[in-house]
Amino acid sequence: MLQQIGARRRQEMVEPGNDNLSIKAQCRLLSISRSGWYYDPKGENPLNLMLMRLIDKQFLLMPYYGSRQMARCLRRHGYCVGGVIAYGV
Repeated sequence: MLQQIGARRRQEMVEPGNDNLSIKAQCRLLSISRSGWYYDPKGENPLNLMLMRLIDKQFLLMPYYGSRQMARCLRRHGYCVGGVIAYGV
């Protein structure tokens, strides 16, 4: 039955102020990792979001581009992607 409850909901069930059960014990009983409970998810940074939009736009124009061609295309437009800096390409 516990597996039918989503991980997010099980994380919400942990009560940090509970004097009878430690957070460690609660996480064990709910089958969630303590690191997962403490983890504070971060959203994507604005640069990544912009690059993803550019990739989507380019993919609609050139759906046959693979990852290397897409990285090359982004470098031609002046973005440093794929660990290679393009000069005068």
